[in-house]
Amino acid sequence: MSVTTPEERTPSTAATLRSGSLGTADIAFFVVSAAAPLTVMAGVAPLAILLGGIGAPAGYLIAGITLAVFAVGFTTMSRHVKSGGAFYAYITRGLGRPVGIGAALLALIGYNGMEIGVYGLLGSATRDTVHALFGTDVPWLPIALAGLLVIGYGGYRSVDFGAKVLGVLLVAETGILLLLAGGVLVKGGAHGLSGASFAPDHVLVSGTAVVLAFAFAAFTGFESTVIYRREARDPERTVPRATYVAVGFLGLFYAFVAWVVIQAFGDQQVIAAAAKDPGGLFFSAITTFVGGWAADLMHVFIVTSVLASLLAFHNAINRYTLALAEEGVLPKALGRIHPRHRSPYVAGIAQTALGAVVVTGFWAAGADPYGQLLLWVNTPGMIGLFVLQLLAAVAVPCYFRRVAHQEGALRTVVAPVVATVLLATAIGLVVTHIDLFTGASDAVNSVLIGLAPAVFVVGLGLAWWLRRKRPEVYAAFADEPAGQSTHQP
Repeated sequence: MSVTTPEERTPSTAATLRSGSLGTADIAFFVVSAAAPLTVMAGVAPLAILLGGIGAPAGYLIAGITLAVFAVGFTTMSRHVKSGGAFYAYITRGLGRPVGIGAALLALIGYNGMEIGVYGLLGSATRDTVHALFGTDVPWLPIALAGLLVIGYGGYRSVDFGAKVLGVLLVAETGILLLLAGGVLVKGGAHGLSGASFAPDHVLVSGTAVVLAFAFAAFTGFESTVIYRREARDPERTVPRATYVAVGFLGLFYAFVAWVVIQAFGDQQVIAAAAKDPGGLFFSAITTFVGGWAADLMHVFIVTSVLASLLAFHNAINRYTLALAEEGVLPKALGRIHPRHRSPYVAGIAQTALGAVVVTGFWAAGADPYGQLLLWVNTPGMIGLFVLQLLAAVAVPCYFRRVAHQEGALRTVVAPVVATVLLATAIGLVVTHIDLFTGASDAVNSVLIGLAPAVFVVGLGLAWWLRRKRPEVYAAFADEPAGQSTHQP
């Protein structure tokens, strides 16, 4: 059987990704947009407050601190591992090729799950927005399919085009939340401003575990900064900076906005308000403190927030697919780069087609776009990315034990070990509260939880097959920066 060697994977005359296109802010836009701050706040924070109490803002800070600790070892390793394969390359270097190949498959499935499920949210959010603004009911499938085409086009264009689009959309969604915050702060809240949300007696309660589960989920995708290192300017500096900017911004912004909406109703009244209408909590607050016109804008910006998240994940998936095609693990055609836009356009077309199949399949089965397409597809993807974060944290000290380096023990041992413990705790919180994420039966939840480990085991099987049938591909897996040794700008 013929094999593809690293030198044969892509001809030296082939187009390459557009190097030097992205600065710190550009990469941060991709990462923060993937998290969809407005959607997370308006759609999920009310549930965190309802189930966890007024200490919910502190939960977002705790999650942010945990992921900042993870980022210490993660970004330190990014200076030594140049691959565009991000997670799987790091894990391969630290834990070996079988685990790395398992991680690669899990990353591919995980990121696809995180994106494709969100087309259900796009359909339901747009439907709700149209109904709220015009009183008209529209079907969700055409909206989702139109979104697939729009996002596919965004991924087809150059990466700097995507960064500019995400910059505009991110300013819109954060701006409307800051407008709400300004209204609440200027008017002094419903009953004055209070710092009780950060008091120990409100943070150290049983409900905090639920808040932390929601909070960790709100950061999903932040680690994708390293996927863009081949297109970054001065990646040794840009990628770590973008990672810390994204984590710091999300942690502080989530905590601040959650605190603001509590002040809009009052410490004693907000839980009752969230119980009465969790989906309307933010809309009610901005109507009261800014005006109905701002609530209408918020409806619109939730749709654009979802689109921004979809485009960010679509770009990340395309680059993972590109890296694996260049590795020889996926078909070579998926590694083609557009000669003018310098984008992994074939990977993007394949991802769009996969999304269309899944979305249409759920519609044909009569599934609810939010309760089933979003939650059932998104949740295993989220768990898969959490597992990848955990494996990457474990890989950091293992890698630095085997190579000569000048990095300090705090970055290479202490921070990764602490992050491993904290991330394992986060996974435990999410899994034990999985019903809050899915609203599904125990049987369905068991399947959703089991998908990530099942995919990883399939990946181990793929590693075994590659070692026997395609030894050159197996031996070269994640050894060199994907494509950089053979591509010329």
